[in-house]
Amino acid sequence: MAQWHVYGSRTVYSSPWVELDLVDVEPPGQPRYQHHLIKMAPVAATVLLSDDREVLLMWRHRFATDTWNWEIPSGIVEAGEALPEAAAREVLEETGYRVDPGRLVPLAYNQPIGGMSNAEHTVFLARDAAFQADPVDTHEADRIEWTPLDRIQDMIDRREIVAGVAVTGLLQLLARPGAY
Repeated sequence: MAQWHVYGSRTVYSSPWVELDLVDVEPPGQPRYQHHLIKMAPVAATVLLSDDREVLLMWRHRFATDTWNWEIPSGIVEAGEALPEAAAREVLEETGYRVDPGRLVPLAYNQPIGGMSNAEHTVFLARDAAFQADPVDTHEADRIEWTPLDRIQDMIDRREIVAGVAVTGLLQLLARPGAY
């Protein structure tokens, strides 16, 4: 199959977090048309794994879907910030735990909606979490809990963990028993 041809694009909306473009494209063997493209700021996330094989999860409400679910610490990478530093910063801000960005292990990378968005999500694994203080981003989670790793698959199955970046990172961890 051949590559789609892009004739040009124009930005319809832009903010530091998201941009919406209208792109003039022609798929192979198909007529040319205007396609929406959502460009999102890159996201860095972290699965914190304890020596007791527990992961740190945050219980939170998401207004966009009007749902409550468990998530891992994650957030937008700031301009000029390296992915591991962003991941470590988000962990500290959202949970109060400190992790060493130099010791983060890449766990997963994904583009959650590749057909209509450019939204890079990078998930790291941290094994060295140390509690520092209460989180500064108190609006991020209703509660924060260490959860046994052997409960995670069932929580995903019951839709208690639904955020794409959390599901991706946690499933990658579960797919490699003993590797971490």
